[in-house]
Amino acid sequence: MKKKIFIFSHAMEIGGAERALLGFLDSVDYSKYDIDLFLLKHSGELLDLIPNEVNLLPEIPQYSAVMQPMVSALKDGQIKVVLGRLVGKIKAKNYSIKHSAQSSAVAIDYSHKYVVDSLPKINDKNYDCAISFLTPHYIVSKKVNADKKIAWIHTDYSTIEVDVQSELQMWSRFDNIVSISDDVTAAFLKKFPELKSKIVLIENILSKTFIEEQSNEFDVSNEMPAGSIKLLSIGRFCEAKNFDNVPEIASLIKAKGIDFKWYIIGYGSDEALIKSKIAEYNISDTVIILGKKDNPYPYIKACDIYVQPSRYEGKCVAVREAQILDKPVVITNYTTAQSQLNDGFDGAIVPMDNAGCANALADFILDKDKQNRFISNMKTMDYSNQNEVEKIYKIIGD
Repeated sequence: MKKKIFIFSHAMEIGGAERALLGFLDSVDYSKYDIDLFLLKHSGELLDLIPNEVNLLPEIPQYSAVMQPMVSALKDGQIKVVLGRLVGKIKAKNYSIKHSAQSSAVAIDYSHKYVVDSLPKINDKNYDCAISFLTPHYIVSKKVNADKKIAWIHTDYSTIEVDVQSELQMWSRFDNIVSISDDVTAAFLKKFPELKSKIVLIENILSKTFIEEQSNEFDVSNEMPAGSIKLLSIGRFCEAKNFDNVPEIASLIKAKGIDFKWYIIGYGSDEALIKSKIAEYNISDTVIILGKKDNPYPYIKACDIYVQPSRYEGKCVAVREAQILDKPVVITNYTTAQSQLNDGFDGAIVPMDNAGCANALADFILDKDKQNRFISNMKTMDYSNQNEVEKIYKIIGD
């Protein structure tokens, strides 16, 4: 008899966690497991890539309202949800004032914490296992019936301000907590040492076949023409990804006389800031924003070097995808960088400061022998982590 698994996430926008979720769903043995996937909203470019074997549960208006602008949710009659979100917003603001810290993590946590009691049960099923793939995890903890419950950590907790007591109550409701790397685990346990016995390491699962097939879907030579050395970075335009510093780094490299283009794929709230920095450093001929792309893999295939210049990461999915496509990778020395790659073997870790990053990246661009050595080493590695799904089966009891 098949076991029943419930999975919760927000939507299927382009992002590392969403692509990791697809990798997990692609790896499940559907002869043994039935998967119900519940999303707050049926939106996002990756929605159509959900495997056909997955049962995508219908949207529920109250849950969709959690992601809507509050004015829209109010027009749709979701008064209780809006009131809960307002309470959460006020309490998050008070927390920030009291602790002299601006924390989007607290705001997101509270937005779910003070709404969840106004939401209906998702359904009346009892699952063998319920997985909350993206924080906050209140919905799975309170609105799903399951014999076992698992929550995922995708974030480096050393980089964010959280209400520890509030989140401790949330995490404690789960039987297991999945961490995607040892560094993510260490940062998490510094804030929540009481939860050590619940932690299980399961690295992001990626489909090598899918990535390779998608990388051949179309030609990008009109957007990334031959001639110059092509650098590529992918991610949301937000503080974590550090794209606002790319124009200065690029200007320092360009001053060394190196002919290159640095392409950025993504979208987000920092787009205006990044564009203003491009103008400030007069680097628009070198730093080129390609925008939001449903399929980033042909661009990865076309680049010469993949660069992740982040301030912080949990474990960057785009880096792994670049390695799957045998691209030399350079990442900044963020807290979890050592668990992202083997420095000097299948990638390079460079300083976080702009001058140090520029110098090291320039040296790497010019060192073709090192790039070729990394490529040869990557061909010996399996970055898909397909067997990690077995750890989920073990938690469930198989």
